[in-house]
Amino acid sequence: MNSTQALITYDAILIITGEMLTAAQNNKWDQLILLEQECRKLTEILTKHDPEPILDKELLQKKVKIINQILADDAQIRAITEPWMIKLQDMLNTNERTRSLHHAYQPINNM
Repeated sequence: MNSTQALITYDAILIITGEMLTAAQNNKWDQLILLEQECRKLTEILTKHDPEPILDKELLQKKVKIINQILADDAQIRAITEPWMIKLQDMLNTNERTRSLHHAYQPINNM
């Protein structure tokens, strides 16, 4: 992978994380999941081509700017999704406890 291809891949990840943020802001969870899968594929492309090409100062600055924006988008996505995930986990735990209680205190039919 050359430096141009690497930056194109970083740009693609940036675009997708922006779309992920929009999906999270609009509670479009299925879309968010699909976009996250696309982002993961692009990230795997970058990691498979380790080490990355050496970039000149200008391209390195561009790469750093892109990565910082990706991280900012990711932080905003997490701020939206983490409370939702905690609430979902609490609901699942409550349902599991309810099932366990029903199972433990169900009448014994064999007596």
